[in-house]
Amino acid sequence: MRTILGIERLLGEKIDIIRGQRIGLVCNQASVLPESFAHSADAFHEHPEVNLTSLFGPQHGIRGDLQDNMIETPHAVDERTGLMVYSLYSETRVPTEEMVRDIDTFVIDLQDVGCRIYTFVYTMANCMRAAKEFGKKVVVCDRPNPINGVRVEGNITEHEFKSFVGQFELPTRHGMTIGELAVMFNDHFGIGCELEVVEMLNWTRGMWGDETGLQWILPSPNIPTVDSCVVFPATVHVEGTELSEGRGTTKPFELNGAPFINPYEWVEALNAYKFEGVKFRHVFFRPTFQKWAGITCGGVQIHVTDREAFTPVIVGIAMIKTAYDLYTDKFEWKRDPYEYVFDQNPFDVVCGTDKIRKAIENTETIDSIHSGWSSGLDAFNELRKRVLLY
Repeated sequence: MRTILGIERLLGEKIDIIRGQRIGLVCNQASVLPESFAHSADAFHEHPEVNLTSLFGPQHGIRGDLQDNMIETPHAVDERTGLMVYSLYSETRVPTEEMVRDIDTFVIDLQDVGCRIYTFVYTMANCMRAAKEFGKKVVVCDRPNPINGVRVEGNITEHEFKSFVGQFELPTRHGMTIGELAVMFNDHFGIGCELEVVEMLNWTRGMWGDETGLQWILPSPNIPTVDSCVVFPATVHVEGTELSEGRGTTKPFELNGAPFINPYEWVEALNAYKFEGVKFRHVFFRPTFQKWAGITCGGVQIHVTDREAFTPVIVGIAMIKTAYDLYTDKFEWKRDPYEYVFDQNPFDVVCGTDKIRKAIENTETIDSIHSGWSSGLDAFNELRKRVLLY
């Protein structure tokens, strides 16, 4: 019995929620109905009881046509529906009054990956803020957390390090669905818009994305599989450095490295930690674009052997620490600004704190870094319990 998505229920037995409303749909290429594989924009446009008036796209656009990260998407007319697509990864990331003039309700149908450092949930939050300001309603169609809704890991974003990939005090791996996050953003973090979440059926918290009976549709160009999601909370940290996180390869976020890395040496250093549920394999790879494009890199491929035992966040920090320790003279934190933050170290933006970078630079142990997370996670878990829908 497969999971029934919120979008399916909204267009079925829950249609009264949006009947008679002018709808602005927030969607992307993974906003697909499971049986027909119809894109949500097309399904809304063709539905006789839905008045779809405009579309809103997150990073990479509504059809996912922009490959790389941190590239803005222009506003445009959708060729399929003929409707205006307002890009919320453009000169603005918050819907303006002009953009929402012809809508009564935002419907949000986006697939998250279960990690704080991913832009879609913050596009949702910005739509919720606009709804509050301009008197609109928000309907969130829930979708599964592909790395399950049980495990919570990592440090909590600190207030002074908030950004577009960390607007709220969340841990790196939050263990929540996008609908549950919407409730938390609205009630605990004070957005206060008129919100309704259309819940899924047949989804339980322990499910991984490939246990739902649903086909995986890549939500962004470099998250092609559920395996990509599983490792993402680890190797997203590589984005804050000048190491390659495997963009421009067939295994983004699974392959990581740089031309100056001796892969055998790096694997040996990582194996010394004896992390459960993961093996590191020495590799050579040549990215076709982004960091080190056209240059052979030495590095590691992460092979998750037991995803229930795998602890991605601390594994990712260990990868950065060992690369820094082994190649201090050549290792660099990312040079260019990260996600519109121009006055902070990009690795600090990724982590939501400068404590992890400083600990690495001061050669503190992984155990010391890890132990610093516990009190924040305890408090977050108590908050999280109050908003869980499943």
